[in-house]
Order: sequence, then structure tokens, then C-alpha cells
Amino acid sequence: MHRDIELQTWTAICPIDDIVPDTGVCALVNGKQVAVFRVASGEQRVFAIGNVDPNSGASVLARGLVGSVGERIVVASPIYKHHFDLATGECLEAPEHSVPRYRARIEGGTVWVGA
Repeated sequence: MHRDIELQTWTAICPIDDIVPDTGVCALVNGKQVAVFRVASGEQRVFAIGNVDPNSGASVLARGLVGSVGERIVVASPIYKHHFDLATGECLEAPEHSVPRYRARIEGGTVWVGA
């Protein structure tokens, strides 16, 4: 299953317009690499998951391809193409290799991630 991160505070990442729709960026939040995605399917939304691909050990999930598998919005890792659910961090092909998920929001034109 996915691992939720206990969140105490919020960290400003960048203006929402700095993230191209349906792509991600990497941010350092409390010493952890976090992949932050802007999804523009109807209503604009942001998601945040751990950036390290547990299948390869590389910090690359922010560079993955955003898409969907059924009703789930996912990112495909650029290395082994495993799909990670952006809402939960679950790896669809190997749930035991899921990544942490973080809360994310847009407020005042800025992307915020819970830390």
C-alpha cells in the first residue's frame, strides 16, 4: 500500500505558471526530493509524490510522463515505465514499491506542498 507522510506545515514551491501543464518539477522539501505535478484536466490541480523511483533508485519521477490508467492519474517513470498513482503514490505494477505522497495545493497562484 502507499505511505502517507505526516504533514505539519506547508512549503511554497513555485508559482503555478512555472510548471508546464501535465508535467512535473522536483523540489527539496525538508531535505526530501519531492516530485510536484501540475495536471490540467478540466480543473487545474497539483499532486506531490516522492521523486525517487524505488525500482531503479534514481531521482527521476518528476521527469516522467503524466497520463491516466483507467480513472487514475499517473506518472510513468522514465526508466522502467512503472506507473505511480499521483493521488496515492501507489506503484500499479509493484505496490510494494510505492512512493510517499504529500499534500499539495494552489493558493494565491503559488504551489504549496505539505511538509
